[in-house]
Amino acid sequence: MKNIVCFGEVLWDVFPTHKKIGGAPLNVALRLKSFGNNVSIITRIGADQLGKEIVLFAKKHGVNIDYIQVDKQLKTGEVKVMLNEKGSASYDINFPRAWDNIKITERAKSMVQTADAFIFGSLVARDDTSRNTLYDFLKVTKYKILDINLRAPYYTLDVLSYLMKQADFIKFNDDEIFEIAASLGATSKSLEHNILFIAEHTDTKSICVTKGRHGAILYQNETFYYNSGYQIIVADTVGAGDSFLASLIHKLLKGTAPQIAIDFAGAVGAIVASRAGANPEIKTEEIERFMDL
Repeated sequence: MKNIVCFGEVLWDVFPTHKKIGGAPLNVALRLKSFGNNVSIITRIGADQLGKEIVLFAKKHGVNIDYIQVDKQLKTGEVKVMLNEKGSASYDINFPRAWDNIKITERAKSMVQTADAFIFGSLVARDDTSRNTLYDFLKVTKYKILDINLRAPYYTLDVLSYLMKQADFIKFNDDEIFEIAASLGATSKSLEHNILFIAEHTDTKSICVTKGRHGAILYQNETFYYNSGYQIIVADTVGAGDSFLASLIHKLLKGTAPQIAIDFAGAVGAIVASRAGANPEIKTEEIERFMDL
């Protein structure tokens, strides 16, 4: 069991017909907890019913809620989710929301300092307060995992570059790494070359890139590891990348061989994409059976 802290946005994914609790850091936290890790989340909600329901949901699933702050002015986050005919999601993210106003506390800082891993996304850095809190945490935590989430217009190359240089492990999707690498001067069309470019530019030793239904690539120990994906019928892609990241980190922190870790993570991500919502319950034996098919 590892002690892991997830930092960033919690919110409601609002679909055309229903809404579900989400936000990448919470999705990652929930999946990590389902594998038996000790997981805390640092975030901020509004003093409203939507916020209360998020806290109850996280608590019910065993995530430590002691570091969830309540904002008296700003509302709990909401995101309008639009799905295309293939189940791929696009997002309309409300601003500002309570998670833009996460404050630094010495108690939270102490907890971050002792954690085995600190997982954060790029989206939470869209506004000053939460970004500055994140920067303070990054000074004290020992293993930093960055989840890139490019949601226009909420990112700048300067902030992304800073976060990447702070990280020990970076996760992108293929569109994201091509966009960022090109912005930094990369000219190659090869995914592997772009991974090596980012690794050198940021001095990051571990990089993972997801490729949707085509699987993922993990660069670790100066070696590439590949998973070619699993054939599924997509329900929606919301949260699939978050569960993939959580599963990969869970295995790597345990010392699992990188190839086994990326195959396991790919299976979990595929199962999530085959079901509605970001956080379906998945049993270990179900993952193993899926991988054996």
